Amino acid sequence: MQCIAHDDSVGEPNKLTSKSIRRSALARRSALALVAGTAIGLAGCGMPSLTSGFGSSILGGSGEQTKVDSLTEEQLLSAARSDVNGGTGSLSTGAIAHGCPQFIPKIRDGNVTIYEDGRIGDSQAIKHRGEITKTARECIIEPGKVTVKYGFSGRVLLGPRGQTEKAIFPVSVFVTDAKRAPVATDKMTVAVDLQVDKPISYFSAVRIISFDVAQGARPGEYKLHVEFDRNVPGAG
Repeated sequence: MQCIAHDDSVGEPNKLTSKSIRRSALARRSALALVAGTAIGLAGCGMPSLTSGFGSSILGGSGEQTKVDSLTEEQLLSAARSDVNGGTGSLSTGAIAHGCPQFIPKIRDGNVTIYEDGRIGDSQAIKHRGEITKTARECIIEPGKVTVKYGFSGRVLLGPRGQTEKAIFPVSVFVTDAKRAPVATDKMTVAVDLQVDKPISYFSAVRIISFDVAQGARPGEYKLHVEFDRNVPGAG
C-alpha cells in the first residue's frame, strides 16, 4: 500500500490559517511559537489514538465523535486538520477490538525538527517541524496471527528559515512483544509540499502490517509504535 502525501490550503484550525496572517511575517513567527509550544506540551502529554475493529471505529476529539466505516487517509487527515492542539489533547475512542494491540507513538520520536546545516538546536535556524498528532488502528485476529490496518496523520510547521520545498520524512512503524522485542517492522516516507506563505501543512498514511503471535502469548500483549527516523540532514 502506498503512502499518499497531502497538502491543504483551507480549513486549518486556528488563527495561523487566516488569509491575512498567512501572508505576513507574523504567520511565520506564530508558526515558530507553535513549534516551541508543542515541544513543551509533548513532554507531558500522551499522543491520542483510535482503537477499533475493521469496519467499526470512532474518530473524534474535544468531545466530538464521528462514525468511521473503514479507516482511510482522508479521515485521519481531517482529524489532524481539526485538532487545534496538535495532538496534545485527549481523543475519544470507540469500541476496542478484543485483543487488538495498542498503537503508541513515541513521545520524543513522534516529532522531528529540521534545522539549517550546522545549526542544530538554534531556534532561529528552524526550517520546519514534523509532528505525528493522530493515530488509528483496526485489527483482524486469527489463530497465531494478527493483521493490523494502521494509520497516522500530523502536521508540518514552517520555522523562521522555512522555504518553499518538498519536505520528506522517513517513518518507521514496528511491533514489539511483551518483552519489548521487535517482531515486525514497516518503513515508509511521507512527503509534504511546503509554501513560504502557508505556515502549516498536513500529511497522513494508512498501511497494513501482519505478525505471528508466539505460542502461549496473547495478541493484546503486543504493541505498535510509530516514529520519525532522524537519519536525515539537519534533524534535531
